[in-house]
Amino acid sequence: MSIIFNVIIQKEENWYIAKCIDNSVTSQGKTVEEALGNLKEALELFLQNEKPEKPKEIFVTTLEVAIWAQNILYCHQTK
Repeated sequence: MSIIFNVIIQKEENWYIAKCIDNSVTSQGKTVEEALGNLKEALELFLQNEKPEKPKEIFVTTLEVAIWAQNILYCHQTK
């Protein structure tokens, strides 16, 4: 049996951080491939003690948020 999980990878300094957004299991590696391999191992260990559940459907998108008003206020306060 196998399950396909939803995973995000984020670069932080010299590491790639891989996080399963279905259950918050996280790992890292020096490359994307290493981070994914380490996450796969971590998920396999996690699932030894947990009942596997099918991940929920997710939607990933971007969202633009205006922050200019906060920056103007911050600039006035620091002068």
